[in-house]
Amino acid sequence: MFHSHQDQPDPPRRLSKELHLLAERFAEQPVTLQEVMTELGARASGLLIIILALPFCAPVSIPGLSVPFGLIILFIAARYALGLPPWLPARLLATRLPPRFFRAVLEGASRLIGWIERELRPRWLWWTGSTRLLRLHTAMVGFGGFLLLLPLVGLPFTNTLPALVIVIGMLGMMERDGLAIAGAYALLAATLVYFGMFAAVMVELVQRCWHWLAHLL
Repeated sequence: MFHSHQDQPDPPRRLSKELHLLAERFAEQPVTLQEVMTELGARASGLLIIILALPFCAPVSIPGLSVPFGLIILFIAARYALGLPPWLPARLLATRLPPRFFRAVLEGASRLIGWIERELRPRWLWWTGSTRLLRLHTAMVGFGGFLLLLPLVGLPFTNTLPALVIVIGMLGMMERDGLAIAGAYALLAATLVYFGMFAAVMVELVQRCWHWLAHLL
C-alpha cells in the first residue's frame, strides 16, 4: 500500500492529477471499484481510501454513500493493519460509483486537495520508519472508516471529521509526513470527544423523556 521515495525513482502523480484522469476516464458512466483500482495501479489501495473519503470532507456530501464507503475503507485498512495483502471481496469490487463521481469529488474538495499538495512533505520520519508504525497508523485510518459508516443523521460534521482523519492520515503515510499523521491522531481524538458529547446529550435526553413518561403514568 505504501512505498518509500527511494523505491520510486519517478515521483508519483499528485492526487489532483489522479482525480482529473479518473474524471476524464469515467466522465459520463458509472464505474466499479474494480475498474478504479485497475486504473490506479500500484498505489490503488491507498489512493482508493483517500478518494472514497474525500467527498465527505466537503460541507455537502453525496447522500447514501457514507456507510458503504466507510465499510470499504475499514476493510482495506484492517487488512493492512493485520499484515494481510490488499484484497476486497468480489461483492465490494462490484460496487458502482455514480456517473460524474470524480468530477463531484474534484469540485467539492478542490481547496482541501490544494492545501494537501502544498503542505505535505517528508518530515518526522521516525514516526513512519517501520512497518509496525505504519500498521498502527493504518488502524487509526480504519477506525476513521468505522466512524464514517455509523448511520448518524442530523448531527453536523459526523461525516466530515472522520473523513478528514482518513484523508490526512492516509496521505501522511503515503508522503511519509509524520507531522500530518500526528495531526490526524489529534483530529481523531477531537472527533471522539465530539461524538462522546453527542452520546451524553442523547442519554440525558432519553432519561428525561423516561422520567417524564413515568411521571405521567
